[in-house]
Amino acid sequence: MASIFSRIIAGEIPSFKIAEDERCFAFLDINPIVFGHTLVIPKKEVDYYFDLDDEYLSHLNVFAKKIAHALRQEVDCIRIGVMIAGLEVPHAHIHLVPMQSIGDLSFRNPRPEVSKEAMKELAERVSKRFK
Repeated sequence: MASIFSRIIAGEIPSFKIAEDERCFAFLDINPIVFGHTLVIPKKEVDYYFDLDDEYLSHLNVFAKKIAHALRQEVDCIRIGVMIAGLEVPHAHIHLVPMQSIGDLSFRNPRPEVSKEAMKELAERVSKRFK
C-alpha cells in the first residue's frame, strides 16, 4: 500500500506544494510545529532515510537546501532547522522548520493554528522563490 506521502505526490491527497522535480517533492506540513514547517520527500518510496542510495540522498539534500533558502526569505526566523525523525510516516522525509530558538524543533510544542488561506499563500510565495 502506498504511503500517505506517495498519495500526496500522486495528487490523490491535496497538499500545499512548494516545488518538485523528477525525484523530490516539497510541501507544507498540514500540522506544523511552527508556521512554515515544510516536508521534503523523495518520490521514491523508501521507509528509512539512510536506505536511499548516495546519489539520491545527495540530490534530496541539495533540493532541501534550495527549499530552505526560499522558505527563509518568506518566514520570519533566525534560520531553518533540519530534522530527520522518520517515525511518523514510513516514507523518508526531511523536516524544514523555521526557528527562533532550538525549542522550535520540538514535536511536543503546541501546534499553531494556521488557516488554509495562509498555507496556500505561503506555499505560493516560497514556490516563486525556489530556484
